[in-house]
Amino acid sequence: MSKLDAIRAAEAKLLLSTYDRNPILFVGGEGVHLIDEGGNRYLDLLSGIGVNALGYRHPAVEEALVRQGTALIHTSNLYFHEGQAELALRLTERSGLTRAFFANTGTEAWEGAMKFARAHAGLLRSEGKQIGTRFLALEHSFHGRTFGSVSTTHKAKYREPFAPVVPGVDFVRFDDIADLRSKFSNEVCAILVEAIQGEGGIRPLSQEFLAEARRLADSTGALLIIDEIQAGLGRTGKWFAYQHYGIQPDITTVAKPLAAGIPLGAVLCTEEVARAIHPGMHGTTFGGGPLACAVAIAVIDTMEKNQLLSNATEVGGYFMDGLRTLAHRHEAITDVRGKGLMLAAELDSADLAKEVVAEMLKRRILINCTSDTVLRFLPPYILTRAHVDTALAALDEILAEHAGAAHAAAAAGDVKHG
Repeated sequence: MSKLDAIRAAEAKLLLSTYDRNPILFVGGEGVHLIDEGGNRYLDLLSGIGVNALGYRHPAVEEALVRQGTALIHTSNLYFHEGQAELALRLTERSGLTRAFFANTGTEAWEGAMKFARAHAGLLRSEGKQIGTRFLALEHSFHGRTFGSVSTTHKAKYREPFAPVVPGVDFVRFDDIADLRSKFSNEVCAILVEAIQGEGGIRPLSQEFLAEARRLADSTGALLIIDEIQAGLGRTGKWFAYQHYGIQPDITTVAKPLAAGIPLGAVLCTEEVARAIHPGMHGTTFGGGPLACAVAIAVIDTMEKNQLLSNATEVGGYFMDGLRTLAHRHEAITDVRGKGLMLAAELDSADLAKEVVAEMLKRRILINCTSDTVLRFLPPYILTRAHVDTALAALDEILAEHAGAAHAAAAAGDVKHG
């Protein structure tokens, strides 16, 4: 029995069946490549679902891990350590917000954001203002898997097995301003959006919709909360995707690339929101620990030093142009969209999307499919044009082979029925 087979057998016996894993055992990585047990290198265009912004074995990350790992890993939030204020300064300076709370994951950050919105609404009511406790979220949204987060996640398959979920959430049709207006009232304490939906299929909001969400929230004292867990921290070519719109949220959440694979999430908010929070209202045992903060500081500093936001813009633009060229060549591609290194090619069938992901894997290129028909690309920020060329050539070949097979099958059918 191979090592992979032994691990699969052990997992089948011991783990809950929550993942449909690909039969590959990765043992290492370097740059933009993962390495399997046989020494084969895979071009990783998914980066651990948007996590490994600096790729694998980046010296800045390794140095921070060694330095902090041999000094202090955990203290709890009952005491001070050097990292939280330093990291909070970097995040607030880049986000335009003023306060930070550190969690472990994106879904925990989103839970915190929802709790802070309810607390803020309670503060406003105590001051005599009329504001309720309801949330408006968007169709196609994905905000996580804990109860609050999954309650604001639109797709039924994530919510229904755990019903009843947290009440008080209404879903607005994606990018539909009229529907947003019709569902907004002073019963709403927060409007919840992703500037670019991730799991929902890499769908950017329009400028007009986000501006109207900001205007409506301002009209009653409700909050605009923008989920940047997948799109934030440089992936789109700006520190936060909402900065492409020139619209500032009251709260944002960030997680995936923040600490290069060490679990860490953050809620960033305004002073107005922070008024509602006092000691004991919210907390975490592990969130914002010394090791995670040290790595996150190294990630942000490296991104800035190596101009990786510019690289995301430049290489991402090159990638987008290449996908658009393929869309002109292959009818199966119905849309290309995204920003920076958060890109998608939508196909005309879910079966084809699954086939393409599998064929790319055979060519040792890692992507995935989201929203059934959408090929999703979330590569490390250190991606180069040469890596893009490799991916585009493989995708072109796979789609050409599919089209050829489809035409041959159609021709055979014509002959049979003729």
